[in-house]
Amino acid sequence: MLGFVAQRIAKGVVVLLAIVVLNFFLIRLAPGDPALVMAGEAGAGDEAFIAQLREKFALDQPLPSQLGAYLSSMAKLDLGYSVRQQLPVATLIGERLPATLLLTGSAFAVSLSLGVLLGALAARRAGTLADTAITGLALLFYATPLFWVSLMAILLFSVRLDWLPSFGFETVGAGYTGLARTLDIAHHLVLPAMTLGLFFMAVYVRMTRSSMLEVSRLDFVKTARAKGLTEGVIQRRHILRNALLPVVTLAGLQAGTLVGGAVLTETVFAWPGIGRLMYEALLQRDYNLLLGVFVVSSAMVLVFNLVTDVVYRAVDPRIEVA
Repeated sequence: MLGFVAQRIAKGVVVLLAIVVLNFFLIRLAPGDPALVMAGEAGAGDEAFIAQLREKFALDQPLPSQLGAYLSSMAKLDLGYSVRQQLPVATLIGERLPATLLLTGSAFAVSLSLGVLLGALAARRAGTLADTAITGLALLFYATPLFWVSLMAILLFSVRLDWLPSFGFETVGAGYTGLARTLDIAHHLVLPAMTLGLFFMAVYVRMTRSSMLEVSRLDFVKTARAKGLTEGVIQRRHILRNALLPVVTLAGLQAGTLVGGAVLTETVFAWPGIGRLMYEALLQRDYNLLLGVFVVSSAMVLVFNLVTDVVYRAVDPRIEVA
């Protein structure tokens, strides 16, 4: 197992390097000039000032030279310096990353737990009204745009019913500490985590249902029924456990995409995470900050995939690591 993990980490480093190089050239090909943006915000548009800004942030260098300097910094675990925020990129990401991990982790837990639970219920009641209602609801959440669900949730639960706050990470100026601050953050977390989680929950519902129906037709399930086991035991220990492997595969892949989905959710709910930071960096043409967010996001996806491979053996002991 240790050799397998080490091998996957080595491959992940190579993949991450390829992603860094690809993102570097893609961002440079995008329209816009950071020097022009900063000059416009400073109210000075003369060519001398713009040339000075380009020289200060090495934007006047050829692309191969800029790439070499950036890769050299990456080798030292230095994500660079934000030309717009005037702060190290690692500092900016470090301030925003906990909020994103809290949001995506909560949304992942909501989507996976509800998806497996409702999918198992739909599979057990296949062909009934309950099955139709669950699959229809899952299809509705999957087909509805995420930003629209977020806005409707704000209108209903925040504006209309006044149950939950509509935006922010915590109550501004409240000065809560300890348990009171934790509860306040949890109160603000409910709406963004639920709206983001419901979208991905729909996929797990359909996957769990179809996988359980497929496993229920196999011979070992018929043998378990012939031995006189109760239907509840058969569903939990024989059908659901063997049907979870494709769900775990999908969960590992989508755990990384939650960060991408968080861009919309964090923007709508004004959640101070790296998704919103990425959006702000894009508008400001902050190359180093954008690359830093992409690197951290890519690293998170690779880590999730590695964890998924390790979890395989816990879900299905028949899988051996070569």
